[in-house]
Amino acid sequence: MPNTPENPSAARASEQSGPSTAFVHHPVMVHQIVDLFAPVASGWMIDATVGGGGHTGAVLDASPDMQVLGLDQDPDALSATAQTLGHHGDRLRLRRTRFDRLAEAVAAEGVDPVVAVLFDLGVSSPQFDRAERGFSYRHAGPLDMRMDPDQLLTADAIVNSWSEAELVSLLRRNSDERHAARIARSLVAHRPVTNTADLAEIVRDAIPAAARRRGGHPAKRTFQALRIEVNDELTILADSIDQAIDVLAPGGRLAVLSYHSGEDRIVKQRLRHAATGGCTCPAALPCGCGAVPTLRLLRPGGWTPEADEIERNPRAASARLRAGEKLDVAVAA
Repeated sequence: MPNTPENPSAARASEQSGPSTAFVHHPVMVHQIVDLFAPVASGWMIDATVGGGGHTGAVLDASPDMQVLGLDQDPDALSATAQTLGHHGDRLRLRRTRFDRLAEAVAAEGVDPVVAVLFDLGVSSPQFDRAERGFSYRHAGPLDMRMDPDQLLTADAIVNSWSEAELVSLLRRNSDERHAARIARSLVAHRPVTNTADLAEIVRDAIPAAARRRGGHPAKRTFQALRIEVNDELTILADSIDQAIDVLAPGGRLAVLSYHSGEDRIVKQRLRHAATGGCTCPAALPCGCGAVPTLRLLRPGGWTPEADEIERNPRAASARLRAGEKLDVAVAA
């Protein structure tokens, strides 16, 4: 698994600089996020995946008493957010770090109280649309897919050096790819694979013709699986959500946007665990194991985008929003 370098750089938004004109973030379900955080007390929101700052900007505009600590491992995203939202001054801080270091970032920045935490998982539109980042199956680019450009593991290393068995396992684990064995065999046979266009073509040709005509681009799941592995996304998610719940003040709220079943399954499990306190008693009986819930689910099934948002932004179609409110454990107990 890749390791993110220990180089988080805490900075005021006004001190950040860099190329941002190409990093335009179209936030998913932004109005629902703003509404979810509107009732919380004054304090700090942690945007654990600040990206281009779309959600953060909307929250800062809507809630004058809110301040935001934005985290991201992508320096381009931080530069874009700093330039776009720098007018908020001291209400916004940015820190380069991965979201599994959320609690560490909160402690280092001394932000208190934390009344909201947001995770917007997956890859952002600017990352996807810039061919040189290697995320897209629609544009020719290097086999990269790193959100943090300083980390060592790339998609190239996986595609061109992992064994066929390892590739099969990756495709099944990270994207539920039905044709994992065929794809892995074809990738090994075509080595070296040199760019994303070639990768997309090899994957397309490996999938039976009938299967290519449904479910979007044939290479979509393979690219998803590689991106998740390169950035260690699923491995770090559960603990990161637990950290977010821990740092929240009573009455604070956590919101998580996920975009595929693997992410959503982990989010659902961790929120349910917090909402039950990990209770193992039969559902029909009162709890006798002493479990103490730390979270109240705001809607057990979560929310999905409205039809008009999907029409404006087709990438929102797979999104699911789940949220909870931190309980006062002393009262709950």
